[in-house]
Amino acid sequence: MKNVGNLKTFGVLVLIGAGFLGTGLMFTGCKSAPSLTAADAQALIQAKYDQTAAVGANIAVNDLGMRQGATAKYWNRTTIYPNKIWADFKLTPDGKKALKLQDGSDVIKWRPESADDPKYSTIVVSLASNHLKARDVQDPQDEVGGTKSAVYSEAVNLDGVPGPLQDIAHNPGNKLSGKKTATFALDGGAWKLTNIQ
Repeated sequence: MKNVGNLKTFGVLVLIGAGFLGTGLMFTGCKSAPSLTAADAQALIQAKYDQTAAVGANIAVNDLGMRQGATAKYWNRTTIYPNKIWADFKLTPDGKKALKLQDGSDVIKWRPESADDPKYSTIVVSLASNHLKARDVQDPQDEVGGTKSAVYSEAVNLDGVPGPLQDIAHNPGNKLSGKKTATFALDGGAWKLTNIQ
C-alpha cells in the first residue's frame, strides 16, 4: 500500500513537472514583437522614398522670384502687354539648364490680376531630380490592431539645385516640408512600412 501511495505521489509530481515544462516551452515559443525605434522608422520611410523615382522640385515663383530669376539670367522679358501688368518671359540657355516649365514650353506667361497681386505665382520644376527626405521622425506609437505609427516631416530635397533657384524655392508660397504619418505592421517578425498619409 505504501508503494502505491508513493507511485501516486510520483505520478502527480511527474504531471506537475511536465505541466511546468510545457508552460515553459509555451512561454519560450512566444516571441515578443521586436522594438521599432525612431531611427528604424526613419530608415523604413527613407527606403520607400529611395525606391520611388527621383523627381524635380516644383517651385512656386512669385513676383520676387521673377526678379530673382531675371537677375540669375534664367529668363528675359520678351513681351509686355498694354495693361503693363502682364508679360511673357523666355527661358535663357542658363534657365534651361536649371529648370523647365510645367507646360513644356520655354515661355513663362505672367498673368497676375494686379501689379501687386500677392497671391499670383507660376510653377517651375528643377531639372535636378531627387528623392524626398524623411526628417524629425518621432518615436513610433502603439495603435489599435498591433500596428505602430510615427509622425515625421516629409521634406523636398534640393541637392544639385543651383543656388539662385534654391533662393526662389525659399520664398513665401513654397512648401518645402509637411507633416506626414507613417504606419507600420509586423510581417514575418519584422516591422514593415504599410502606409504614409
